Amino acid sequence: MVQERTLPTFSAASTQLSKSEGLRLYEDMILGRYFEDKCAEMYYRGKMFGFVHLYNGQEAVSTGVIQAMRPGEDYVCSTYRDHVHALSAGVPAKQVMAELFGKATGCSKGRGGSMHMFSEEHRLLGGYAFVAEGIPVATGAAFQSKYRREMMGDESADQVTACFFGDGACNNGQFFECLNMAALWKLPILYVVENNKWAIGMAHERATSQPEIYKKASVFGMAGVEVDGMDVLAVRQVAQEAVARARAGEGPTLIEALTYRFRGHSLADPDELRSKDEKEFWFARDPIKKLAAYLTEQDLASQEELKQIELKIQQEIDEAVKFAESSPEPDPNELYRYIFAED
Repeated sequence: MVQERTLPTFSAASTQLSKSEGLRLYEDMILGRYFEDKCAEMYYRGKMFGFVHLYNGQEAVSTGVIQAMRPGEDYVCSTYRDHVHALSAGVPAKQVMAELFGKATGCSKGRGGSMHMFSEEHRLLGGYAFVAEGIPVATGAAFQSKYRREMMGDESADQVTACFFGDGACNNGQFFECLNMAALWKLPILYVVENNKWAIGMAHERATSQPEIYKKASVFGMAGVEVDGMDVLAVRQVAQEAVARARAGEGPTLIEALTYRFRGHSLADPDELRSKDEKEFWFARDPIKKLAAYLTEQDLASQEELKQIELKIQQEIDEAVKFAESSPEPDPNELYRYIFAED
């Protein structure tokens, strides 16, 4: 096992969390976990096809960042591991599941599948199959917010963009080019690196000359922060500070969230490259169990309340599967629709 990095310390006593906020965070994380578990079941039952990359273990990053923003107003740009980002952004589970089934009722009309979730209504700018492909898209979204506000006098254009990508994307040229632009123009954007230690089968430490990604922010004169990506409260606090900076016109932040995926790279990956010791080290740090323990210890929730949330989400997931199974296939007559812009 590669030597684990020392995680930054975080004291939950430094955060303010109401009961309703705590339950919302827990519900969002449970939604992501249960949804992905159901995806694995459906994939192995032959209901889904192609590559399916699950997010199990990384829920604290999606929830911590997106719930610190204004869902439905601020922009979210994802990767090929995009189901849970879509759910956190508010895209209904039924639409995400239908997309995975390739149905016309999916959020991308059944044309995108697992790696291409999109929702204009929820300001989800898309999932992207190519590594780092979403970084310039997100940078452009942040630029238009700043341009509309400062050049066109639109006071309502104070949106912030969150751009998610993995550690493997940080060796890509688009990463450096876009961070340089964002720093020069002080764009309202959060670049969120979900460092789960493995770019498919390549260990992060073997692929980069500087494994501590957040330190690369200093080259561009922007704020760079590392955070325990298995602690939703730590991620939320860092994200809230970065969002406040961005909305105040103080520019971008590079956030490196140290996290771990509990499954292989995709459901087609036998996951034989990672050691048993490494997996067990991270399994013991399950972000959902950590939040549940905090909520009960702080008398913000009872075990019964958490159980009710789990039952509610399980029902929502079951209904999403029924919806997807009963939805129509895309009409072959619309094969060429959505390729070009239409009036």
